[in-house]
Amino acid sequence: MSILVVGISHNSAPVSVLERVALDSDGVHKLLTAAAACDHVNEVAVVSTCNRVEVYADIERFHGSVESLSRLLLERAGDTAEALVPHLYVHYDDGAVAHLFQVAAGLDSMAVGEGQILGQTREALRLGQELGSIGPALNSLFQQALRVGKRARAETGIDRVAPTLVSAALERSEIAIGAVRGSRVVVVGAGAMAGLATATVSRLGAAHVSVVNRTPDRARRLAAEYSAHPVALADLPGELTRADVVITCTGATGVLVTRDMLATARAGLDDPARPVSVIDLALPHDVEPGVAELPGVTLMGLRELSESLAGSDVAREVLDVRRIVGGEVAAFLTARRQASVTPTVVALRSMATSVVDAEMARLEARLPQLDDAARAEIRHTVRRVADKLLHEPTVRVKELVNEQGAVSYERALAELFALNPEAVDAVTRPDVTTTPRDVR
Repeated sequence: MSILVVGISHNSAPVSVLERVALDSDGVHKLLTAAAACDHVNEVAVVSTCNRVEVYADIERFHGSVESLSRLLLERAGDTAEALVPHLYVHYDDGAVAHLFQVAAGLDSMAVGEGQILGQTREALRLGQELGSIGPALNSLFQQALRVGKRARAETGIDRVAPTLVSAALERSEIAIGAVRGSRVVVVGAGAMAGLATATVSRLGAAHVSVVNRTPDRARRLAAEYSAHPVALADLPGELTRADVVITCTGATGVLVTRDMLATARAGLDDPARPVSVIDLALPHDVEPGVAELPGVTLMGLRELSESLAGSDVAREVLDVRRIVGGEVAAFLTARRQASVTPTVVALRSMATSVVDAEMARLEARLPQLDDAARAEIRHTVRRVADKLLHEPTVRVKELVNEQGAVSYERALAELFALNPEAVDAVTRPDVTTTPRDVR
């Protein structure tokens, strides 16, 4: 199989662009159906979240498939399709496997380690199976990705990384403004990290929490979970006037809080130097660094927080997950390459069996006086000879297939033994027999 991923995410595009390609459930169904109908595409799955849309496909040809799947995503953007092109990314084969495993493990999330992506990956598999767009290739890939995600969370504390960043930032914030309890907090964003920030300040007893977002519906949904107040992005300057703590964590590619905006917001205060803590958890940053020059403003970004946590359990958890993912990717690719030679090996052994049977039939015709015991012993001996002759080549071809290079050892094996191509092709992959328990 050859796996292709064409996608767009918070790592490649700003929120304003992501919004143009966002999919509801009906949109996911339509994209799956359209992708499955593309030439050279055998299987397809779609991972759709608020921060990413990715199409995974088992394909026969690379270039034609990239063009077709990219076109389907671009159609979502309508008149602005041309502006979307620079934000698309492509991963192929080994890179596609590594990408999905990283996604499922939470390493590619806006809030590193967040658990929702594992459920969203599971939903992509379930829906693909339900609609019949997923076959053996993507089934095995997604099943293993889910196992990798579960292993990462079971063996490490990766799911605590994002909450630790928020908590560490608020602990440092207390030095500047005092306890969060009783303060006014403004959270800019509505994704996973913003959700963690809103939940944390609410738990700590903030007196008033505002959730500011470009998309009103997303702001309302997050605010409703924690009895916070949804605010449109256009009203952010007014919220800054009243804020004690500002936490930004969007996927925007440009700054949202500028030095002039904050200076203007604070100019009308009785005390323009009143302490305010600005916490920028976005990458790239949401806040212009110059705000730190304003009287009373304390600015903390991911760099400062990462440096303070360097060598801590948080940093180690991420490294541990990267090691797990790296090992799992290598194991999966090794198993996949070895499986690719299985049809050739099976066809070779079938040919050997046919030769043994033909020679035994010839021997029995020439020596009809052989009794059953002698005939069975001769057959057993001839088969053992054939098995021993084939053992080393079949073991070595499975080892050599993992080596880098242009040589196709399974093809060479087929050529050397003059195997019938139809016999090789007849050794098909097993059907997908996934039960609900497999994707739970």
